[in-house]
Amino acid sequence: MKLNQKIVKISAVTLACAVGITSVVITAKNSNKTEEVVASTEQTEGVTAGFSNVWNTENVYVSSLTAGVAEAVNDVNTLKISDTDVRAVASTAEEGFCGYINLGIVVVDGNLNVRSGASTDNSIVGKMTNHAACEIIETNGEWTHIQSGNVDGWVKSEYLLTGEEALAIAKEEVRTVATATTGGLRVRMEPNTDCTILDLVAEGEDLTVIENLGEWVKVEFDDEENPEGYVFAEYVEISQKLKTGMTLKELRYGNGVSQTRVDLVDFALQYVGGRYVWGGTSLTKGVDCSGFTMKVYEHFGISLPHSSAAQAGYGTKIKASEAQPGDLFFYSRGGSGIGHVAIYIGNGQIVHAASSRDGIKISSAYYRTPLAVRRIID
Repeated sequence: MKLNQKIVKISAVTLACAVGITSVVITAKNSNKTEEVVASTEQTEGVTAGFSNVWNTENVYVSSLTAGVAEAVNDVNTLKISDTDVRAVASTAEEGFCGYINLGIVVVDGNLNVRSGASTDNSIVGKMTNHAACEIIETNGEWTHIQSGNVDGWVKSEYLLTGEEALAIAKEEVRTVATATTGGLRVRMEPNTDCTILDLVAEGEDLTVIENLGEWVKVEFDDEENPEGYVFAEYVEISQKLKTGMTLKELRYGNGVSQTRVDLVDFALQYVGGRYVWGGTSLTKGVDCSGFTMKVYEHFGISLPHSSAAQAGYGTKIKASEAQPGDLFFYSRGGSGIGHVAIYIGNGQIVHAASSRDGIKISSAYYRTPLAVRRIID
């Protein structure tokens, strides 16, 4: 069908509604009857597990549109629509928002269990935090089959939004990230090669973009003294992503790991998705990195100071290869000292209060180069 030179009014809202989003809305309800919501102040059932590929497997939203469609998103004025524009809209409809065709957004207080089947009798295969995104595969009564990140399973339908409500939240939650395309990516204090190197980032790690400066990209950096840094644009891929679910994997603790370590990791993991607050010491209202480790250890009768550098002086120094769940990993502060701390949970992963954007999350223990590893508990 040829629409050459036809004058059509297209608003950003109209275009968004044309991008393959289902119009059915499943309203999230407040329910005390279901066990599917794990409150952030309660321990998750049987969690002796780590999470893999937590935020590194999100679908990517391809933001480039051909011809006049990009203008239509940002301009509600009258536009001329050509055949090229129509094809671009059709292509975008196939991709959806951030790659989701049937977008679902979780609305939950705490964590939502993802199960292997449509029943509470089925095992938990993953978890999703508030406003995590998923692809809706099918709905069967009270249960919905979803895929989110590496998680594929069933969730209670009452905790999913779809259609325009889901899209509205997704637009608020989407973040622009710079993904390292090479190992040992340098994060610098200033946008030049003569300044201090804050740290090295592993290939595949995401850094939240503050501003794209062309040759350099300004990014958020989880350092208490230097919350911002710069990476060379040539070695990152910039895209837009939504938060996704997390796969649950049992930790293989091996011999000699105390029950205290297992319990400490269980306790720390229940706060994944919680808030990061500079100077905060509340596991429910917000913490910073050292506040998080301090309060987790405090729960087990161990006192630590509210400072990552000071915590690095506690316990026994060990090699990263010797780390067991519950040990502390420390990272540099602008190349001049320790500025970040995390709890090792096994399988080469850590849980930490990362940044104001990411909150408490799971990461690779080597997403940055560890400066020190300390053993606090036997």
